[in-house]
Amino acid sequence: MTTPKEVVFCLLLALVGATKRTFPPDFKFGVGTSAYQIEGAWNVSDKTESIWDRLTHSNPGAIVDRSHGDVACDSYHQWQRDIDMAVELGVHFYRFSISWPRILPTGFPNKISKDGKNYYNNLINGLLAKGIEPVVTIYHWDLPQRLQDLGGWTNPLIVDWLGDYAKVLYSLYADRVKTWVTINEPTLICDMAYAGIGFAPMIVDFDIARFLCTKNVLMAHAKAWRIYDEEFRPNYNGKISLSNHVIWYEPMEGETEETADLARAMGEGRYSHPIYSKEGGWPPILEQKMAEASRKEGYWTSRLPALTTEEIEFMRGTFDYYGLNHYTSLLVRRQRPDDVLHFMSGSEEMGVVLEYSPKWGNTSSEWLKSNPEGLRKLLVYIRDTYGDIPIIITENGCASSHSLEDYNRVDYHEKYMEQMLLAINEDKVNVLAYTAWSLMDNFEWNDGYNSRFGLYEVDFEDPLRPRTPRRSAQFYADVIKSNSLDVAQKYRNDEL
Repeated sequence: MTTPKEVVFCLLLALVGATKRTFPPDFKFGVGTSAYQIEGAWNVSDKTESIWDRLTHSNPGAIVDRSHGDVACDSYHQWQRDIDMAVELGVHFYRFSISWPRILPTGFPNKISKDGKNYYNNLINGLLAKGIEPVVTIYHWDLPQRLQDLGGWTNPLIVDWLGDYAKVLYSLYADRVKTWVTINEPTLICDMAYAGIGFAPMIVDFDIARFLCTKNVLMAHAKAWRIYDEEFRPNYNGKISLSNHVIWYEPMEGETEETADLARAMGEGRYSHPIYSKEGGWPPILEQKMAEASRKEGYWTSRLPALTTEEIEFMRGTFDYYGLNHYTSLLVRRQRPDDVLHFMSGSEEMGVVLEYSPKWGNTSSEWLKSNPEGLRKLLVYIRDTYGDIPIIITENGCASSHSLEDYNRVDYHEKYMEQMLLAINEDKVNVLAYTAWSLMDNFEWNDGYNSRFGLYEVDFEDPLRPRTPRRSAQFYADVIKSNSLDVAQKYRNDEL
């Protein structure tokens, strides 16, 4: 016979279990997209050419399926359906980006497009009318080609160019947009674009250009943040930061944390330490290793640009939250004499090599292995490295097969959100929000339309680009409605 004490004990156990799977009452859920990946209408009205327009049109072989974003999801015309999908999911916010060449056809503020301005006004107002917060990314890779012709991200003048562009957006939309992302994933803007492997502008100059780009991207972010802080925050009191793509680096068996820290300094540290650390500037170990590598290569100065005291102070502290895009993990080991190094095999300057673990789960993307525990470790690492600052997960997701029954995506989101909850509830990391990438299938950069990240399937063969919810969309909507992961069981495929 069960005693009253045993009943109470069982109820307490149930409550504890529910707490571990339940989100904080003020936690927010969202979805994300970006302009070039969904809008289409690449030459509609007075919009001008972006670097992705130029790449996909002049060098289609750079894209796996030789496709482009000329029409993509046709969200320029289908924006009302996009809002409806956000409503169906029940998200608290929708993160999207604004196309620089759509708003500023010359790349400069001497001409603001009336049609471009109205398009984003309609989208923002439409979201707000449905009770959904617009979260706006200022720059998500679609640089005006005119600015690329002037040197793009290797020209230090781009700090002012992006600042002027950001000020235009604040002037147009800051009365309604309360959360901003200045720049999305600087590491891909710099490290991928200058490796010549299918990312615009697809210039091969990995030794010098990527580090010039790194400095200029961070200075441009700081410029955009300071303009908001000084001129717009007093009236609108919004939040603004950048979103970093951060891979979790795990030391390989037999290696130490110090080995992984070398990779972290080149990756996360290069784009976070100047902004989020108390002292600012480059990570000291990165400066040391880059100086050593540069001398060995015959350079008179480090390939990592030096920062003046003024530049360090200009960048330091330019955040209101830590914007985190996270998808996967990598193992780290020390280089061996017989290693044949190539791009993305590791950080040659740091003396380490990066590899995938065969124990991690596969997804439909070769580069994206599922290691949910890596997210928890990364969140704790960010807190321990930079202090107890608010964190917004601005992207997390995986590709699936072209099917509505995307069980692998349900599994991925459940397990990654579960690890995020452990970081919140057990490690006391201050995570405020989670953004599923992405709302719908889209043009997935150099993968074209082969990679499907969408909660909604898009039929790209149909001129109307109809959107259909996948199993993962139903799962995510149920999680949001219940504010809990306990609903996951009915969406799983137990045979997987």
